[in-house]
Amino acid sequence: MTDEAADVGTHAWPYLTGVERGALRELLIHGPLPRAEIARRLQVSRASMTRATRMLVDNQLIAEDEITLRGAMGRPSEMLVVRGDSHHLLGIKLTGDAVFAVVTTLRAETIASVEERLVSTSVDDTIDQITRIHRHFADTVGDIRAAGICLAGDLATIGGRQIVVASYFLQWHDVPLAEMLEARLGIPVTADNDVRALTAAEHWFGAGAGCDSLALVTVGAGIGFGLVIEGRVVTGHNGRAGQLDHLVVDSNGPRCGLGHHGCASAYLPSESIVRSIGVDGLDYDGAVELARAGDADAVSAFQDAARALGLLLGTVLNGLDPEKIVLTGDGLAVMDLAGDVVLQTLEAVRLPSALPAPLDIQPFEFTEWARAGAVVAIRSLLRF
Repeated sequence: MTDEAADVGTHAWPYLTGVERGALRELLIHGPLPRAEIARRLQVSRASMTRATRMLVDNQLIAEDEITLRGAMGRPSEMLVVRGDSHHLLGIKLTGDAVFAVVTTLRAETIASVEERLVSTSVDDTIDQITRIHRHFADTVGDIRAAGICLAGDLATIGGRQIVVASYFLQWHDVPLAEMLEARLGIPVTADNDVRALTAAEHWFGAGAGCDSLALVTVGAGIGFGLVIEGRVVTGHNGRAGQLDHLVVDSNGPRCGLGHHGCASAYLPSESIVRSIGVDGLDYDGAVELARAGDADAVSAFQDAARALGLLLGTVLNGLDPEKIVLTGDGLAVMDLAGDVVLQTLEAVRLPSALPAPLDIQPFEFTEWARAGAVVAIRSLLRF
């Protein structure tokens, strides 16, 4: 990092103690709370909480809201809220051919967004392009305090450095992406796997808000899986938790890209559906249209994909027992075309239960993945 960039970065975010970070986390996750309640949750004294909240107010991270809550004796209690008018974050989602970027508030509210085709998939060109996007947002929106970037692939922290170990769509290997971007942008930058980032975003600010346990399943170009247990996103010993895309559906089925016979990846991803239909020049949108028109091969392909998804969801329910499963992605057409097959298979696989499957289907937008990048930045700043 250059001296100039380092100087900018050191002023981007105030140093927070453990109590201050904890108080800010409680307000971000649970919304407005009185000081006494935050102190109770963090198990600290009221004096410590008063000092912590004063620091957060002075640094424009939270504000003292109007008197909105009255206790049992009718005495007013002042609420604390996270400010939404300062401390902007940059969120980036990279695909194999595009970059999606948003600016959010500290409450993960999107206030600006942009979508661009990647100039190229080279690391240098991508960093140059993100730098230009950051400069545009800084000029139009204002000060940006930190950035988070997410992409499909294997990301790990090695020797204290965040490394993109491998990214299939970008054809990257061993790239210290966060470190390189931090040197260019002059603000703290964090990188993470896109599904893990989206899981964190849904847990704090989306469909999983308030859940102590949560599973996220994404379907589209690939199959993604994220998990929250006891309020924390599970990463696994090597940062590779959630590799369920090769769960066997039919051992006599077609091979996936890794040579497995009949695993979920041989049926459910968009490319697998298109390949099974066997029409030259067909893309995923065309496959969806064929199925809607009643083409037998297309209908069969989506039903096979639906059985794979139902098996995957039922296995997640049996093995993890989450409060909620969030299903999203750009391959949700399988639910429109064969949702009954998905649910029938799920019920056939899951252990008998009188409770309905806690399935929450969320519409898909790439900007939500970019917003998840901003949430990665927020969580990193709070060391969570």
